[in-house]
Amino acid sequence: MTSPDNDVLLDRARAWAAEDPDGHTRAELERVIADVEAGGDPTDLADRFDGTLEFGTAGLRGALGAGSNRMNRSVVLRAAAGLAAYLRAQDREPGQGREPSVVIGYDARHNSDVFARDTAEVMTGAGFRAHVLPRPLPTPILAYAIRELGCVAGVMVTASHNPPQDNGYKVYLGDGSQIVPPADSAIADRIAAVGALADIPRGTPGAVLGDEIVDRYLDTAAELAGDGPRDLEIVYTPLHGVGGTSVVQVLETAGFDAPSVVEQQEHPDPDFPTVAFPNPEEPGAMDLAMALAERQGADLVVANDPDADRCAAAVPGPHGWRMLRGDEVGALLAHHLLRSGRKGTYATSIVSSSLLGKMAAAAGQPYAETLTGFKWIGRVEGLAFGYEEALGYCCDPEHVKDKDGVSALLLLCEMAAGAKAEGRTLLDLLDDIAAEHGLHATDQLSVRVTDLGEIAAAMDRLRSTPPTRLGGLAVERVDDLSLGSADLPPTEGLRYHLAEGARVIVRPSGTEPKLKCYLEVVITVNPDDGVEAARFAAVGRLDALRGDIKAAAGI
Repeated sequence: MTSPDNDVLLDRARAWAAEDPDGHTRAELERVIADVEAGGDPTDLADRFDGTLEFGTAGLRGALGAGSNRMNRSVVLRAAAGLAAYLRAQDREPGQGREPSVVIGYDARHNSDVFARDTAEVMTGAGFRAHVLPRPLPTPILAYAIRELGCVAGVMVTASHNPPQDNGYKVYLGDGSQIVPPADSAIADRIAAVGALADIPRGTPGAVLGDEIVDRYLDTAAELAGDGPRDLEIVYTPLHGVGGTSVVQVLETAGFDAPSVVEQQEHPDPDFPTVAFPNPEEPGAMDLAMALAERQGADLVVANDPDADRCAAAVPGPHGWRMLRGDEVGALLAHHLLRSGRKGTYATSIVSSSLLGKMAAAAGQPYAETLTGFKWIGRVEGLAFGYEEALGYCCDPEHVKDKDGVSALLLLCEMAAGAKAEGRTLLDLLDDIAAEHGLHATDQLSVRVTDLGEIAAAMDRLRSTPPTRLGGLAVERVDDLSLGSADLPPTEGLRYHLAEGARVIVRPSGTEPKLKCYLEVVITVNPDDGVEAARFAAVGRLDALRGDIKAAAGI
């Protein structure tokens, strides 16, 4: 006999299974139901129906599977229907001229193509024209296509760099930027109002776009590179994602020799068999690429995450190959664009290095700081360049108002080739920047949790017992980001301003069960001692910061 609570849970699960349009998830759920009916542990079933997968400024993202708290066709159909209702309410009158259109893209994860087709059918059923990208492609191509085709919205089915069991649903509006409040909550309200799945109008699967839109994007990206040296031995990995063919074509169009691609990671594979997490930031993810570069004597390693909206790089140094931090790549790209005369606002997020503001000021260009995420950076007025430390870079906001790992990769290669022609490297360029503006060294403490309550508890500890010193430096000011400010909307987090320009920001991740602490120290470079001495000093300070904030948060 089951308990009354289990009876309620079983009733919800049976109702879900009865209208599930997917035979695989329906059978999966029926097996779980049968196990609980037979007296089995209800924990898995309860988790599947522990609320509804929340639609927010990252759209949807979660584990694949049956239930309201999973990514599946039922959840996607409701999300598409809610989005269509929201778009219809935005002063758009059916029948007045051409119908508004929505463009849909997808990556190579499990069920991405299925979710894209379902979305297209719901959009056409709601009276929209639906354009579908021709195959699994990088997210920046979807962002480009929205504005190029004059669409009112775009949907990208991707979980970016999440683990293989996840998928997601990212929504853009007609300006080519990701949704921000209040659009996210308004769409969520429309999703919640969707009735029975059988009552959602379904139309045709839309029109599959030809390769012309892809080629236009690739040509536009390739044009970012100016004339200059092209002698560069490149090793590249798409990390089992969809960036491979696009990156190779852009590099060749721009005049570079084809890169050596890591064979084991060359083709899309939703199981990501060679990496624990398909994120180039994660330890070990770039090992195969750096090993290939070592064997071939390459000049540069570049990588994308699985949907190719992020870019990572590694360079040879005195102690072997090393990954460049996201802030280092951001500084290099900004240096390149400022030197080329790119005018406009240079923007980054609150958790990224403060260096960009100093570089922009020195070049007489405006600077802006936003909340974390390209949904904010992409909306900066007059944006010339934007980046965030999590390997996201917007180098061509005129065409892609989002992070774009393909165009950023190309510009990094252009910089490296130019430096090589002068007998220098990207590390030398970083030393130049440090000598001019001070060494801005950044690091991160990231703690993955199984219980989200641990994150809330850590934030409570920091608020109830605020540290007065971190890493031996006095805490001069604390910003409680949850209160908002004249410049920033409220967001959960704390920012500590320390003596000598150091900073610590603590915030929960918006896409993963992690508490993240972002660390920065600033060291003046003494001309007699050089940049290397400043780097050595920075390592010690960052270590001290890491230990102190970890202790203060109790993590």
